[in-house]
Amino acid sequence: MKGLQLGNFLDTTAELHALTHGFCEVLCPWPPRHSINSTNSINSEYHYYMLGRALGILAWLAICCLIKEVLF
Repeated sequence: MKGLQLGNFLDTTAELHALTHGFCEVLCPWPPRHSINSTNSINSEYHYYMLGRALGILAWLAICCLIKEVLF
């Protein structure tokens, strides 16, 4: 069994689109534009979409920590 290979990580535009879409949906406070159950290009790269959402949550935590340090 080989170790983790990052050679294929974000090597297509569909993967980058899914990651960016997930990140922006979490970072932006509005409701999502598209349902994940609908037929769109996000469904084929769902794991990148979820990674983007996780990175969005981490970005919000970093923003909150920054605000706490600056204001309090």
